[in-house]
This record gives sequence, structure tokens and C-alpha cells, in this order.
Amino acid sequence: MATTLPDYIRASVPNPSANRGPWYKNTAPSYAGVFLWVAFYLGLAGPTISQASLGVALLGLVVAGLLCFGLYYYVPAMLGMQTGRPLYVVGASTFGTAGGYVMPGLLMGLLQLGWFAVATYFATDYIMQGLHQQSKTLFIIIALLWAYILAWIAIKGIAYVARVAQVLNWVPLIMILIVFWANKDGISNYQPPKDDPLNGFLAMLGIVIGFFATAGAAGADFGMNNRNRKDIVWGGLVGIALAIVVAGGLPLLSVAGFIGKTGTPNFDYAAAIASVGALAPIIFFLFAAASLAPTCFCTFIASNSFGTMLPKVPKTVSTLVGVTIGALLAITGVAQHLIVFFQIVGASFGPICGAMAADYILAGNKWSGPRLGINWAGYIAWAVGFLVGILDKIPGVPEGLVKADRPAVLWSFIVGFIVYYALSLAGLRPPVVAEAELSRQAA
Repeated sequence: MATTLPDYIRASVPNPSANRGPWYKNTAPSYAGVFLWVAFYLGLAGPTISQASLGVALLGLVVAGLLCFGLYYYVPAMLGMQTGRPLYVVGASTFGTAGGYVMPGLLMGLLQLGWFAVATYFATDYIMQGLHQQSKTLFIIIALLWAYILAWIAIKGIAYVARVAQVLNWVPLIMILIVFWANKDGISNYQPPKDDPLNGFLAMLGIVIGFFATAGAAGADFGMNNRNRKDIVWGGLVGIALAIVVAGGLPLLSVAGFIGKTGTPNFDYAAAIASVGALAPIIFFLFAAASLAPTCFCTFIASNSFGTMLPKVPKTVSTLVGVTIGALLAITGVAQHLIVFFQIVGASFGPICGAMAADYILAGNKWSGPRLGINWAGYIAWAVGFLVGILDKIPGVPEGLVKADRPAVLWSFIVGFIVYYALSLAGLRPPVVAEAELSRQAA
């Protein structure tokens, strides 16, 4: 039986309780840093307050925050806390010991390359704006330097990055407050150019949840550093639900204030930053600096994913290949299309979180243990949920069905949950590895 489990599970050792800490030292600040990253709120205003009032948009942030906490984060985080094991291992219950290689293993790594490209693009763009430069050649040089230097740091010194991030996370919050203060006088004059509050509300849910879906599944990795359920709950409520409202709400108000003050219908948050005046170049540089930690963490997670799931390929080689792809996505501008990327991310990880939630409930609110081979219930649930998540991008789908699918990222979770639950009751899941064998092979 020594070869029953693959290496990535046999090598996994639960994080001991002595290494865990309270929610306010790990989960909350880590997640808050995700939402304080400028990529979250840079394009948030356009699809939302352009057609809904500020009140409706802010309500959307509150609802989205609670959905992210309750549906996407809570179960993975509880699994991580209960087992002390990362997403790659606890996901072997939902997708199987063999199926876990691809999902969530390699899929998480590939999506992190997308986030790496986004971080590289916007950090470079903000440096260019701070320099008042538009040279494409300079953009390419800065993007390549940013990508390869930070990738090297992520591989060699991620522990130092984590320490620096505790300070850097405050930088964007201060910048957000400064931009808000500069534009607050125009907020009362703002009126959305369109009157379609339902679409604005649904757009808010889709953008926020799509942005968070991957980080929600990674809650297992955060949860394994927490002591108990209280840490999971408070870490999520503060670091996710509250952070979404603060990091999303203040930029929305800033954009509305900028438009109300100037009469210029520009919903890009960069325009609100530029209105600060002489401080604008410094703020652009500081927003770029605040992207250092997200860039490194994306690289680190992707590197771990490839190194774990593709052990025969040297980690340095797989990481450099991935970083090069991410840099090309940034240089070509593909990474600029944030909302489309968030939709794809949500469609990919929405059904993963849904299937994991169903598996958690079926096991009695705990981890059942890894399942042998491929768990087809998980893969079918993911495939159906993914199709639901990208319904608007499939040619020939009736418009009425596309409208009913909003927000698609939420429906992809629901469908993934229902399909997995039904297929599990139908007996499609493979058997669970005995606890004694798991403990023996991990020893």
C-alpha cells in the first residue's frame, strides 16, 4: 500500500498547533492586503456606479463581501484549520488523489500566472504615469525588470516579502484615503448617467466575487495557520467582508466625487488619483510599490504549484517559463482587461468552491480524507459549473438565458454545489483512503 498515495499527499505534514496564531496576525491582514491592491478597485466604478446609485453600489459591496465570506472562503478555511493541510491536499477529497494534480493543483498555478501578469502590468503602468512617460520601449523594460526581479525575490526570499507586506499593506489604504479626501466635495453632486440599478448591483457582485474566487479557495492555506473556528470567522469577517466594503467603497466614492466635481464622465480610478494634483506622481509610485507583495505572492504560489505537481521539472525552470508568459501578457496589454479576467477566474474556481462545500457538508462538516484516483463527481461538477460561469461567451446561447445567469460567477458556485451533491448521492465518488494509511504514509 506504500504507493497508494501520490508524492504530493505523502509528503504533506499537518501544520502543528504550536505554529498557528490568532486571526488578526495572519488571516485578516493577509486577505485585507488582497483587496487593498489597486487591481481590485481600479475599474470597479465603470460597470457599477455608471448605472446604479452609490447606495445600491455600496449595498452590492456588502452583499458581495458576505457571499465571499460564506460561500467561497469559509469551507476551505475550515478544512485547512481542521486538518492543518493546504489546498492541494484537502482538494484531493473533492477531486481525488490523481485528479488533484490538475484541479486545484495546476489550475491554481496557471491562474496565479494570470494574477502575476495583472500585477506586473498595473505596477508598470503606474510607474509610467508617475514618470509622465508614454514610451512603449520604456514600458517593456520596466515590465521585464519588475517581472524577473520580483520572481527571483519570491523564490529566494518570500519570508522577507511577507514581513515587508505587513507594512506595505498600509500604503494603499493611506493613498485611498488621500484620494477620497481630495474628491469628497463632489460626491453629493454625482448622478449615474444610466438608471439601471439591478444591472449595477449584479455587476458589483460579479466583479467582486470573480476577483475573490481564487483567494477563497486558498482559504485552506490561510486556515491551516489558524487555531480554531473563531479565528476563521473573525479573520474572514474583518479581512474579507469589511475589507471589501472599505477598499471598494472609498474608491467608488472618490470616482463619484471626481465626476461630480469636474463634470468629466471618467470612471477610471486613475483619473481620481490624478486630480490630487502635485501629489499624484508620488501616489502613483506608492500604488506601484504596494503591488510588490501581490506580485511576489502570485509567483510564489504558482512556483509551489508547479514544483509540487510537476516534480520532474526543476522548479526554477517551470517558474521562469511561467514568469515569461506572465510578462508577455503584461507587455501586450492582455492583462489590462481585468473584468474579463475576473469572470474567467470566477468561472474556474466558483464550481471548485461549490463542490468543496458540498463535499464538506456530506462528510459531516469535516474533511472526509483523500479519495482514490479521480473523483468524477468533482470533475463533472466543475465542468458544468464552468460552462454556467462562461455562458455569455458561448456562441448561440439565447440572450434570455444569459441574462438569467447573472452574476454568472455566483451561479457557477451554486451549480457546482448541486451537481456534486447529487452525483455523490448517486454513488459516483471513489472510496476514501483509510485514515491509518494516510497517517502512516505522512509519517
